[in-house]
Amino acid sequence: MFVAFEGGEGSGKSTQARLLASRLDAVLTHEPGGTRLGARIRQLVLDAGGTVDPRAEALLFAADRAQHMAEVIGPALARGDDVVTDRYVYSSVAYQAFGRGLDRQAVRTLSDFAAAPEADLVVYLAVSPAVRAQRLKSEPDRIEASGDEFHARVDDGFRAMAAADPHRWVVVDGDGAADEVAEKVWAAVSERAARAG
Repeated sequence: MFVAFEGGEGSGKSTQARLLASRLDAVLTHEPGGTRLGARIRQLVLDAGGTVDPRAEALLFAADRAQHMAEVIGPALARGDDVVTDRYVYSSVAYQAFGRGLDRQAVRTLSDFAAAPEADLVVYLAVSPAVRAQRLKSEPDRIEASGDEFHARVDDGFRAMAAADPHRWVVVDGDGAADEVAEKVWAAVSERAARAG
């Protein structure tokens, strides 16, 4: 099973991805920065003092994804391992297309070029703006600092993708405590796994 966790800033993706990967004994990874090259790209795109053109941002995330597929996700899936990733293709569509206003198909084509297959299951952790504000660190990175309107568009993008592909996506309320959210995630993953099997 290949599971991608998606959501806006402060949604708890990293925590929930780690908990699920542990439960599944799966390969745990993340974007951007799941490889050595990806870590350098991550520094470039998240640098709070930097300026990155939206098209350059989309291309950098696609380069990170291509390396991620070549080094981590592709080999793990080829071995038959379960894989859990904190962010994937869908973040590019939400952030660069919905958030930055780039053409959705163009952004998606970049991920296709990066040889990124669809995830078997996408877990979207939806959180309220109040919870997001509580969870964000005091010194935000460049993307976290993009403003409320930007983050609202990103949330709209995730919701639109979830509504358009309900067989692949599951929406989980991420506002609760980590263990409560983890049980909701596990219930959703178990149901999808049983249905697929």
